[in-house]
Amino acid sequence: MLLIFSIGFFAWGEPVFVFLMLATIFVNWYLTLIMARSTAHRKAWLVSAITIDVVLLGVFKYVSFLSRNLAALTGNDRLIVSIALPIGISFFTFQMMSYVFDVYYKTTEAQKNPLYVALYITLFPQLIAGPIVRYQDIENEIVERRESFDEFSCGVKRFIYGLAKKVLLANFLAQIADNVFDFMPNPSVMTAWFGVIAYSLQIYFDFSGYSDMAIGLGRMFGFHFLENFNFPYIAKSITDFWHRWHISLSTWFRDYVYIPLGGSRVKKSRWVLNLFVVWLMTGIWHGANWTFLLWGLIYFVFLLVERLTGFTEKIGWASHIYTLLVVILAWVFFRAENITSGVQYIGHMFGVNAAGFWDHTFTNFLKDSYVIMILSILGATPLFSKTMKVVSEKRFAWVETVWLIVIFALSVLEVVSSAYNPFIYFNF
Repeated sequence: MLLIFSIGFFAWGEPVFVFLMLATIFVNWYLTLIMARSTAHRKAWLVSAITIDVVLLGVFKYVSFLSRNLAALTGNDRLIVSIALPIGISFFTFQMMSYVFDVYYKTTEAQKNPLYVALYITLFPQLIAGPIVRYQDIENEIVERRESFDEFSCGVKRFIYGLAKKVLLANFLAQIADNVFDFMPNPSVMTAWFGVIAYSLQIYFDFSGYSDMAIGLGRMFGFHFLENFNFPYIAKSITDFWHRWHISLSTWFRDYVYIPLGGSRVKKSRWVLNLFVVWLMTGIWHGANWTFLLWGLIYFVFLLVERLTGFTEKIGWASHIYTLLVVILAWVFFRAENITSGVQYIGHMFGVNAAGFWDHTFTNFLKDSYVIMILSILGATPLFSKTMKVVSEKRFAWVETVWLIVIFALSVLEVVSSAYNPFIYFNF
């Protein structure tokens, strides 16, 4: 039943690509089953399955980008190819690949029932925007799981928090970021900083909110997905930031790319190459644009410097400021249409071609949104969750119940009344 409704959920938005997804699932299941039974040609079957996945992802995600660049180089617009991007293809492709890798490395057994593999890939809470779930983490729950009132209640609570993050915070912050990035060619210094801070908070609440909803929905059905965020903006280094941000993706690249390449247990030059490959692929995974490639390489440079020098351990509390500054500046390229506009935007942040230091636009932004900005900044720290934990331990659990009812009602009203509802990670 879950499989039927999960397929229906995907088909609601992608009525054509659902057949491609199901065909890909069947091919991966079949090749992985053969690989598990094979003794002499395991690597050949692994390469076959992974090649199919990578080619499909490459065709749908990067052919249009490559054709546009080729057309720009040759001046021939007829070379441009436009291919629609299936929703969530990066997420469900990486899940399929993780299943194939885990069977190859014998950390999990090949599933003989194709319907179980199909449910693992298509399970609707996390199908279109993650988190990237490992098969071994929910293998037993796919076959046999137990629902309970307590588990369902915990799932509902987690879902409501995620929904509120998305529609009450992220959507409001998105309007600020869109106005500054898209409609202000020459913002003031403070407006530029305000815009990118709004975007930094938007992308956090957007994606962590979706992850919370996925984790909550999964728990309602008896599945326990691993956490995907752990307050990344309190990190004290870039290394620490990526232990807290999009955890399912960073661990995927660690386990299936970095470690197989040799990780850090190789000579220094090879280790640097391994790190470079991981962050090159991380940037490419996020989108077909030079900005994402640069965004990934920025993190490669800072991670390399941190690991070679260890300077973040020597500067104390200033490491938090350094980390936030790097992350915020990197988000500029993540959000920018192209590298040139990203460089120009950073210039505005530091007074280059900016409309002064402080203008009426910034004053109006501040007046209209300071409450949401303060709540968002506080919400990006553990303060609220720790407060609720203390409240619950002091037998005032009803306070959180009332709070949940209020924010759920507000979230529903916002969803009903507003058509503005961007999901950043749908693009990936």
